[in-house]
Amino acid sequence: MTAAAARAPNILFVMVDQLAAPALPAYGHSVVQTPHTDQLAGRSVVFDSAYCNFPICAPSRASLLTGRLPHAIEAWDNASEFPAAVPTMAHYLRHAGYRTILCGKMHFIGPDQRHGFEERLTTDIYPADFAWTPDWTRGPQHRPTGVSMRPVLEAGPCVRSLQIDYDDEVEYKAMQRLHDLARAPEQRPFFITVSFTHPHPPFVSPQRFWDLYRDEDIDAPRVPPIDYAQQDEHSRWLHVAHAQNLYTVTEADVRRARRAYYGMVSYVDEKVGHVLQVLEETGLAQDTLVVLTSDHGEMLGERGMWFKQCFFEWSARVPLMISMPDRFKPARVGAHVSLVDLLPTFMDIARPGETFEPVDPIDGSSLLPLLEQRDDGAERTVISEYSSEGVQAASRMVREGRWKYIYTYGLQPLLFDLVDDPDERVNRAGQADIAQLQARLHERLVHGWDPPQIHAQILASQRRRLFLDAVHGSSKMYSNWAYQPFVDETQRFIRGSGAAGPTNAKSKARFPYVEPVKPDRDGPV
Repeated sequence: MTAAAARAPNILFVMVDQLAAPALPAYGHSVVQTPHTDQLAGRSVVFDSAYCNFPICAPSRASLLTGRLPHAIEAWDNASEFPAAVPTMAHYLRHAGYRTILCGKMHFIGPDQRHGFEERLTTDIYPADFAWTPDWTRGPQHRPTGVSMRPVLEAGPCVRSLQIDYDDEVEYKAMQRLHDLARAPEQRPFFITVSFTHPHPPFVSPQRFWDLYRDEDIDAPRVPPIDYAQQDEHSRWLHVAHAQNLYTVTEADVRRARRAYYGMVSYVDEKVGHVLQVLEETGLAQDTLVVLTSDHGEMLGERGMWFKQCFFEWSARVPLMISMPDRFKPARVGAHVSLVDLLPTFMDIARPGETFEPVDPIDGSSLLPLLEQRDDGAERTVISEYSSEGVQAASRMVREGRWKYIYTYGLQPLLFDLVDDPDERVNRAGQADIAQLQARLHERLVHGWDPPQIHAQILASQRRRLFLDAVHGSSKMYSNWAYQPFVDETQRFIRGSGAAGPTNAKSKARFPYVEPVKPDRDGPV
C-alpha cells in the first residue's frame, strides 16, 4: 500500500436508478420532496449539466465503471456481455489500496458478476444473461423486456412490491456493512457502491410516500404530447416500441404515474438519508467522499414520451453531487460532464499528486479541476450513445456549449439550442445560418465512431447472442449467471466460549467500543 493510499478518503458511491435530474428540488423541481438529497446538495459540488453515456441501464453502468464510451467496450444494449478482461474503477481502486464493496443493482451481463469488487453483498434484480437481446430485424415493435404502457396505466400506491423487497435489502446490507467497517477499522480505505433500483418503473409507490402528494399538486409535463406525424423518426420508433400505439393514456393516467414516481423518489431519498446517517453516527463522514448519481433519467410524460432510450434532457441528464466539504467547497458547476468522468476523478482523489495511468485508454476526464474550482470547464464536451431495444439503428449525441446535436444512422439529425430552447421544441438542423456549426458538430460526433461500421457490428452481435440465448434457453443445464451472495456466519454472532465467549463477542460488537471493566478482586470471571 502506498503512502498516498493511506491518506486517501473513503468513497461512498450512491446510485439510484432512472432518476431524472429535472425531477429533483436540487435541480429546480417545486413539487418533489427529497429532504435528505437536498441536504446533501447543500454540502456538495452539484453538477448542473451531467449526462449519462447511454440512456439505458446496463451499458450506462458498464461505461461508468470503465470510464470508456459504450462502443469502446461493445456495450450495445441491456444484454451485451461485460467482459471480465476490461478494468473497472473497482480494479483500479483495489490497486490503489482500497477495499471495494458492491451493494445493490449493477446489471452485469455475463459470468463475471464482480468486475473488481472484492465483496458483493446482494444479488441483482435483473437478468445477467442474453435474454434481453434486441433484434433490429424485427422492427421497433420487438420487445424482449416486454415493455409497454402498463406501468403508466397501472400506476398507484402499494403495500409491497418487488422493488421494495430489493431496496429494503440493499439499504439494510449497506448500513450493516458500514457499521462493520466502523467497528473494525482497517488500514485500507473503502470504496462502497450502494445502488438502489427505485425510482425505476413500474410506477408503484409505498402508500406512505404516495400520501406525501395530492393529485391537485402534481404538475403536468412541461412539453405536451407531440402528434405522431410531427415527431422525429427516433421518437416514432420508441412510440411503437413502448406500445403507445396500442394503449390510450389520459391526463389522469399521466398524473397518477407522475405522483407515483414522485413517491418513489421520496422513498429512495429516505434510504439515502439512512445510509448517510450511519456515516455520521459512526464518525466515518469526515473521511468519506460521498457521490450521488443515476444511470439515466425518465421522460415521465414529457413530449408524451415515457421511460428513457433517447437523448432528450429528461432521459439523458442525471443528477451528480460530490460531497466532502472539508476538501471541496460546496458550489454549482455548469460545465458539461458525464459518468465516464467519475473513474479518473476517483483515481485523482485516491492517489493525490500521482498521475493516473490507465492500462487502456479511457474517454473520461477528471472532475478534480472543477471540484477545486481551478477550471470552469467551458470547453468540455459530452458524448452519449444509444443502440439498445426500441430503435433500428445506432445513435449518438454531442453536447457542446449551448448546443445538443443528435444523429441516428440513416435518419435526419436533430440540433437544439438549449439556451434559447431548453425544452428542445425547435430542431435547428438544416438551417443555413448554422450550417458550419452543424458540420463541425457532426464531425465531432462521428470521430472514432463510423456509423455504417458500428451498425454492422451491432447486427452481428445481436445474431450471435440471439443464437446463444436460443441454445441456452433450451438447456436445463445452463446457468443464467445470476449472482448468488454468500453470507459467512461462522464468525458473525456468538461462536465458542472462554475468552471468545458471549460477553467478549458482544463487547467487541458495541460501537463506540467500551473498554471492558476489570474486576476489583482476583478470581475466575
